[in-house]
Amino acid sequence: MKKHFYTAIVFLFFCFSLIMPQNNSMKQEMNLKLNEKVAAGFANLALKCVQKEYPNKLDHVMNNAKEVLSPAAMHPAFYGCFDWHSSVHGHWLLVRILKNFPGIENAAAIRKALNENLSAENIKTEVEYLNQGNRKSFERTYGWAWLLKLKEELTGWNDADGQKWNKNLEPLANALVESYISFLPKQNYPIRTGVHPNTAFGIAFALDYARKTKNEKFEKLLIERSLAYYNADKNYDPKWEPGGEDFFSPGLIEADLMRRILKPDRFVKWFKNFIPAINKSKNLLEPAVVLDRTDPKLVHLDGLNLSRAWCMAGIASQLSETDPLKKILLDSSKKHAEAGLANITSGNYEGEHWLASFAVYLLSEMK
Repeated sequence: MKKHFYTAIVFLFFCFSLIMPQNNSMKQEMNLKLNEKVAAGFANLALKCVQKEYPNKLDHVMNNAKEVLSPAAMHPAFYGCFDWHSSVHGHWLLVRILKNFPGIENAAAIRKALNENLSAENIKTEVEYLNQGNRKSFERTYGWAWLLKLKEELTGWNDADGQKWNKNLEPLANALVESYISFLPKQNYPIRTGVHPNTAFGIAFALDYARKTKNEKFEKLLIERSLAYYNADKNYDPKWEPGGEDFFSPGLIEADLMRRILKPDRFVKWFKNFIPAINKSKNLLEPAVVLDRTDPKLVHLDGLNLSRAWCMAGIASQLSETDPLKKILLDSSKKHAEAGLANITSGNYEGEHWLASFAVYLLSEMK
């Protein structure tokens, strides 16, 4: 068994060697892209779980005894992959891979799963669930953000199935946009955690969606709330990172949002005031270490390495070529990417039900 494990690790590094450039050009070093072989492997991880009902961790407030229901009964679209939000971003992964590699070997299996799960009737049930009592905080805002990212991915895709899935998802996306619009003005303080409720992440993906769909009202609110929460932030101390179950860096995910909002020159000034000593911070620049990938919380740190990688690459994209910090961030981003990508297929469901989504986002966003 140990021999097979190391064989799998060697094969994984070989696959990623096809993606990772081999020269010393900083720009090319960070030009990490998916190839079809690796994408098919990631898609298979999602296909193994988007229709796997158990084990399942529900975010469910029961209003009465009649609501003691199975995951599939409550969430016929997103019952798989251990929890609702992981199922949503598993579906996003399948859509993005299918868009980028339409002739991929598992394309038929991807379309079959998406057709079965993203039916109009299933989405109607998901919306009805949201409209029940005691659902205001359901998946707020991590699951909301990934649902809008899925809808964003489908928007404008010239594909007959994709257009059908996009139309089917419209009521659920609209309901969650209204949830954001209702909630954010009442949220006086941002949630700065390194896990699901993180406000900056929830706004960042929502902002991408608002811009893709040209929803100016929604975009305006998201920008206003971001500036209210974060514009005055300075002297962030990274010594408290990482937390033991983080899959986001609270500091870097905030900066990843602000680089979407501020003009480059203003962002650079804001960022250097926000984390002034990042070039000396081993806590942020060195990948996190995972000691037990069978633990569902500890394995979050593999995701932290992946999200840090995309955050640092995004931040670096706003810096000038002559800024020494640019190379520091890109080098650290590459190091984090390698650490995270090496452990997507650990053989443990605790990580395999969600990490591939982070990997695909990282590899397809870092351009």
